[in-house]
Amino acid sequence: MRLHEHVSIAETEDNVVLLDERAGQYWQLNPTGALALRTVLDGGTTEQAVLALTEQYEIDADRAAEDVTALLTSLRDAGLVIA
Repeated sequence: MRLHEHVSIAETEDNVVLLDERAGQYWQLNPTGALALRTVLDGGTTEQAVLALTEQYEIDADRAAEDVTALLTSLRDAGLVIA
C-alpha cells in the first residue's frame, strides 16, 4: 500500500496528518491509526498492523482487525491510499 501521489504526509511524535492536495482536506490520525498506517506504508500487511496494535495498546485482536480494516477502507475510499 502507498499514498496516492496527491497526498502529503506529516508525522508528529504520535500522530499522522494527511493532506489531500487535490481536495484541500486534512485527515488527522490518532496514535493507533498512525501506527496502523505506518505499518502498511512500510510494507507490512494488515495482519502485521493488527499485531502492532495489540502489542502496543491494550486492544484485542478482533477489535484491532476491525479498526485497521475500517481505517484502510476509509483511506482507500477517500482516494488517499492505493492498494
